[in-house]
Amino acid sequence: MQIEKEILALNAYDPQAAEPGDEQTRRAVARRLGTFGRGAVLFYREPIEAVSAEGVWIQGADGRRYLDVYNNVPSVGHCHPRVVEAIRRQVGTLNIHTRYLNAVVDSYAERLLASLPEPIGNVVLTCTGSEANDLALRVARAATGGSGFIVSEMAYHGNTAAVTDISPSSRTGRPLAPHVRTVPAPDSYRKPDEHPGKAMAAAVSEAIADMADKGIRFAGMVADTIFSSDGVHADPPGLLAPVVAVVHAQGGLFIADEVQPGFGRTGDALWGFQRHDIVPDIVTMGKPMGNGFPMGGMALRPDLLTAFNASDKYFNTFGGNPVAAAAGLAVLDVIRDEGLIENARDVGRYLRDGLREIANRHLAIGEVRGAGLFIGLEFVTDRESKTPAPETASAMINGLRERGVLIGAAGAYGNTLKIRPPLCFGKEHADAFVDHCDAVLNRIQG
Repeated sequence: MQIEKEILALNAYDPQAAEPGDEQTRRAVARRLGTFGRGAVLFYREPIEAVSAEGVWIQGADGRRYLDVYNNVPSVGHCHPRVVEAIRRQVGTLNIHTRYLNAVVDSYAERLLASLPEPIGNVVLTCTGSEANDLALRVARAATGGSGFIVSEMAYHGNTAAVTDISPSSRTGRPLAPHVRTVPAPDSYRKPDEHPGKAMAAAVSEAIADMADKGIRFAGMVADTIFSSDGVHADPPGLLAPVVAVVHAQGGLFIADEVQPGFGRTGDALWGFQRHDIVPDIVTMGKPMGNGFPMGGMALRPDLLTAFNASDKYFNTFGGNPVAAAAGLAVLDVIRDEGLIENARDVGRYLRDGLREIANRHLAIGEVRGAGLFIGLEFVTDRESKTPAPETASAMINGLRERGVLIGAAGAYGNTLKIRPPLCFGKEHADAFVDHCDAVLNRIQG
């Protein structure tokens, strides 16, 4: 598949286009581009200057409040008071690297591991999801002796050099790295007659065979378990089971990238892979684990970590620092105490039903799909051909921004809205979002 546009570019501000309408925003944009460079990414045709946030709301410098239906990093809600207080208290007590014993850090590691299935029994904490995925690749190479990796066609797994190699969505216009193969995401919308899991498993088998033909030994497959960058593909539950079976049969490891689907997002359980009744060899996670505080982690089988440590060493100066651990503990407490997994399940179902209802009168909506509070809203030129309509998605993104709603896009053609609000998103917010979508569609479709 030819990738049409990088993920970040799908709803980005274009400095070559018309300047923002008001002087304050023009000055703020010029200031940003002057320091960060012309390649700095800002969202929306009219960029927003954010000054504060709370729950599902972001406050702009223009005095307007924006409903956040996009940012998954503040997973339990912007500036959640329990997370803020945990960070404040710990940073005022101790924040040091992990060469010292610390009860907060060890308590967090134990809580995190207790949420994961056996035989996962060790964790290595990092500062970002990119670092966690980079380390997972190193572990897989050490465990298997291989160097070849398989990912989905529009995968995004982070920003290090090694992880960018397995992030096709970040490599627009460039060929894949020689040791990387891609397989189509499990798209039951465009291929309704095939079982998504079996089709993906067959594609993985072919990719491994192609590696072998080129003298490349297979190391593993890395998958965001809701295929978010591919356009959000969650169904059917269990689709990844035949894929993991092939990976293991061919001597590889399955790495579940839970940066986006993890921590209750899918409404099924704490982890996205649990929707598919699989046990990964390695699980990676990122900033949602700290509600936006910079942290990440890799959890894995102890034998894999032992094999890695026999040939290599890893340390991360501030990965697993006490402030990050305190934030992580608070997030786990909030998810449990506020019933956010159940909320994601119930409000997510309610929101999908609402979007399907307006789809009855807006033929540009091709499909509403997803799980929990991770939903893909795909736009097409017509339902018979299912031709992607990125121009409709772009008009929706900017039209919703004008109405005070923040959203983004995903997929190879940028024609799918990626809906992933904070997990405290309620039915009243779902109603407002559906109403705004209805209004924007009425306007852009005449």
